[in-house]
Amino acid sequence: MTKDPYAALGLTKEASADDIKKAYRKIARTDHPDLNPDDPRAEARFKAAGQAYDLLKDPEQRRRFDAGEIDASGTEQAPRGYYRDTARGPENPYTQSRTSQGNPFEGGFDADDFFANFARGRGAGFSRGAPGDVPGQDVQYRLGVPFLDAALGTKTRITLPDGGTLEVKIPEGARDGQTLRLRGKGTPGHGAGQPGDAFITLDVIPNPDFERDGDDILVTLPITIDEAILGGKVPVRTVSGTVKVSVPAGASSGQMLRLKGRGVKGRNGKGDQRITLRIVSPPKIDDALKTFMEGWRTTHSYDPRTGKETK
Repeated sequence: MTKDPYAALGLTKEASADDIKKAYRKIARTDHPDLNPDDPRAEARFKAAGQAYDLLKDPEQRRRFDAGEIDASGTEQAPRGYYRDTARGPENPYTQSRTSQGNPFEGGFDADDFFANFARGRGAGFSRGAPGDVPGQDVQYRLGVPFLDAALGTKTRITLPDGGTLEVKIPEGARDGQTLRLRGKGTPGHGAGQPGDAFITLDVIPNPDFERDGDDILVTLPITIDEAILGGKVPVRTVSGTVKVSVPAGASSGQMLRLKGRGVKGRNGKGDQRITLRIVSPPKIDDALKTFMEGWRTTHSYDPRTGKETK
């Protein structure tokens, strides 16, 4: 990824936490690979933004990066020469004589060799088990999930950098930013070392018809003038299919209806679907409708703004 996570999001270090979140969501909506299947540059921007967001959304990680304690990948930044100086220091038992310490290195000890070996061991993750038993590394991936797949749950696959695949089960009611842990699906260990884990962060792709609020689903339902006045059964989409909802006679724009249990799965069961009504005039006002409304207004006029302050 870029060495500057702020640049990956199009921001500077002065950006607020809200700026960081908005910048990432904007890039996720425009450059997601599912929306740009033939554009490797968009995919690269999306991945870089995801890695940058993972780092900067955590206040402590952001502070440590800004202070130079970790790099853009989250790796610890040791003071320059720390390990080399330690290896050469008098407190290092490997620099003492073989007779006093039982040093197995024939012909003395090279601090530079020790530093190189130590760094390689540190990068792989030391194990306190038998020599050569080194646990595998954890790996992290981001996965774009369509809104309905996250709501209903599904199975999908991630294509790994080496060309392999990893099956991922998306739980019903998965949330944007949720991280799944696949035990033993990281890099393999050495010797008897256990394999690492894979951590999958979900990016839920917005749906134009649905919005999520907690475990509730929010939708807007357009209705005709006659449906608003006379009421009736009107079809409405839910995450699990289309159902009929009863619009009461005399309904108004902005009025909310509720379908119990038609939301997404949460800790306390399923949420509801909240439906906001919006009255839509016909695309063309013909003479018959115009004449009728003029006559009706003459004998039935009313003021819906009574009692409301006008500006």
